[in-house]
Amino acid sequence: MASRLENAVSPYLRSHAGNPVDWWPWSAEAFAEARRRDVPVMVSIGYATCHWCHVMARETFADPAVGEWLAERVVSVKVDREEHPEVDAAYMAAAGAFTEQLGWPLTVFATPEGQAFFAATYLPPRAQQGMPSFREVVEAVVAAWHERRDEVLQSASGLQDALRAAAARPTGPLPAADDLTAALARATAELAGHEDSAHGGFGGAPKFPVAPALLMLHGRGLAGDAAAGALAARTLAALAASDLRDPVEGGFFRYATRRDWSEPHYERMLNDNALLLELAARLGDRETAAGVIGFLRDVMRVEGGFASGQDSESLIDGERNEGGYYALGAEGRTAQPAPPLDEKVLTAWNGLAIGALAIASRLLDEPAGAALAAEVADELIAAHVRLDDDGAIRLVRASRAGRASDAAATLEDAGDLAVGLLELAITTGEERYAVTARAIVDACRHAGERAGVPAALPGGGDPVLAAQGLATVDDVNEGSAPSGASAIARAALLLHRLTAEEAYRAMAEALVAAQLPAALERPIAFGATLQLASALAAPSQQLVVVAPEGEADDDALVVHARHAQGDGMLALALSETRAAAWAAAGFELLEGRTTVGGRTAAYPCTDFVCRLPVTSVDGLRTAEE
Repeated sequence: MASRLENAVSPYLRSHAGNPVDWWPWSAEAFAEARRRDVPVMVSIGYATCHWCHVMARETFADPAVGEWLAERVVSVKVDREEHPEVDAAYMAAAGAFTEQLGWPLTVFATPEGQAFFAATYLPPRAQQGMPSFREVVEAVVAAWHERRDEVLQSASGLQDALRAAAARPTGPLPAADDLTAALARATAELAGHEDSAHGGFGGAPKFPVAPALLMLHGRGLAGDAAAGALAARTLAALAASDLRDPVEGGFFRYATRRDWSEPHYERMLNDNALLLELAARLGDRETAAGVIGFLRDVMRVEGGFASGQDSESLIDGERNEGGYYALGAEGRTAQPAPPLDEKVLTAWNGLAIGALAIASRLLDEPAGAALAAEVADELIAAHVRLDDDGAIRLVRASRAGRASDAAATLEDAGDLAVGLLELAITTGEERYAVTARAIVDACRHAGERAGVPAALPGGGDPVLAAQGLATVDDVNEGSAPSGASAIARAALLLHRLTAEEAYRAMAEALVAAQLPAALERPIAFGATLQLASALAAPSQQLVVVAPEGEADDDALVVHARHAQGDGMLALALSETRAAAWAAAGFELLEGRTTVGGRTAAYPCTDFVCRLPVTSVDGLRTAEE
């Protein structure tokens, strides 16, 4: 039996390389083999830190009898959902037609053309509690394929047509600012109505942190909705004091299985921790922020950036155990191996971490955060940002130990990385990061113009999905992280505030308008979209502070600018030399910004109309009134 996974970049695929199942990686060759043999394709989707993926691997895929039996009936394809998010989104959308219990491991049965005709999640080795066994499901699928082929093909084709129709829904412009503000007030009120007043957070079990929604609520608080801001602060305090947070290493677990935040699902994901770090920094929670920074630095740092996650399982005294490591104190952990990392470096999630570290460094006066962010950003730019011969930007989706994955990059990679680099540039004053971010956003804007959409990734999406003619579905759910559309929109809006180029704001508005109807219907699932809508509804405010060389660190105006926040606010504090470098690089906001009589000067602007510079915080406050 061929071992096609042993050299995979994905640790998840590598963990299955020794299975007796004849696994194929996600590839055109796998579907060609299914056509040659005239059998269905079983697409098994999971990720390295997924507990139930481990369970199904041990119970089913490690069984030689199952492997031999499967090889006779289907072509088996193993997919890392984090490496191939477009594939996961496409099959997850299709799976919704067959089961309401969506999650991972996701098991999809497809035609040799890739069209799904049945799906399920975890399947036990033996039938239990009304759930059919894995073998029973495969037998039924194979029987349908051979005995009711026309019905299967018609169903699969109809599902693809429905998915394409859903993806092509028309959208209109953003509502006027007053109408948008009123809609946002209703959305925040709806979120408040779902608050668990006893334990914090929203709803019952299982309970997730929903960091994007909390960041949106904090932003609405800065915009004047005190109740929304208090809800964000109250929720973070509950999270930080709960079992969801590891008191030893500082990181947060993915979710809790009980309403009171107890019995966590013990995997620790980079995207969750990055966004909760940003929230803690914005709320001024130094202890929580320091814990997450320590976790990123001491646990998640790997060659090339940050690992995408840490497993829920590890060995305790030689026995596999879920969560046992985290029940130990600091001394007890030294005697046991730590849960393994998924050392796959994802561009998008590392972008989130870079941005969060930069924001934390700026707001909490912690230079070490910016230093770590810059270190990772430099590694990521070197390995994951590439220029074609014609100068076009191309991004790498994932790498491990210096090896790049051949998986297609996504819009979230472009958007999250661009936002992270822009936040790092604002914190450090290094315009080179902003220049790279601008090149990434411009590439997506121009690719979008060619495709007739607000933004698109140069080079297109997943080539296997495209070759099969399968409907691609954007994963717009933002329960745990911004969608690709929101991420690139946030980057575009930041660039608009730095350059005054209306094309960037128009790009952000179009992207937000497309998601706004769904976001207003389900606020908890679209926090990033609503946060951007809030920023677009607010007056655009810019504050530039220029200090003499060597005086930028402790000047009162500089400190004021570094701590400035708000959905409509961009504040940048620079030395005179750095301000000139930004202006030379084409960032119009910095054009002509100098000290005044050798003294630090602040330039407050609203919608790029700037007042005369002032040289004191009192003068700045007077100008802002």
